[in-house]
Amino acid sequence: MQVGDLLREKGQEVITVPATATAYEAMGKLVEHRIGSVVVVDETGFPVGIITERDFLRLSYEHGEKLRGMKVAEIMTRDLLVGIPTDTLEYAMSIMTTNRLRHLPIVSGRELVGIISIGDVVKALLKETEATNRYLKDYISGSYPA
Repeated sequence: MQVGDLLREKGQEVITVPATATAYEAMGKLVEHRIGSVVVVDETGFPVGIITERDFLRLSYEHGEKLRGMKVAEIMTRDLLVGIPTDTLEYAMSIMTTNRLRHLPIVSGRELVGIISIGDVVKALLKETEATNRYLKDYISGSYPA
């Protein structure tokens, strides 16, 4: 299965904020949409960073009340790793696990086309594995309709 297949199943909506938004506005998006990360985009809509709930926890400890008015551009993770729709789920999982990422924005050319979480990937791979196991068991037992 490829990342694009997963996006078609789960949907391609991505909650974004501009780099000029305040940290408070970005936090509001997390709370409003009950999500774990917000992708930061430039004026063309291309992802330039990401900020997560874990980032906000750390930054709250480090900056206290000052965080509320800081710009997202000051605090976002800039070294953004992204996937593409033709990546396999195994490859995406490897990238996410190796780099300890819970969220991976997906781009096609210069367009943000979705975001996947490690939970999305694990769920899809588990579903795929369960289907394969069922087919193999049916084949071995002779009940596979071939």
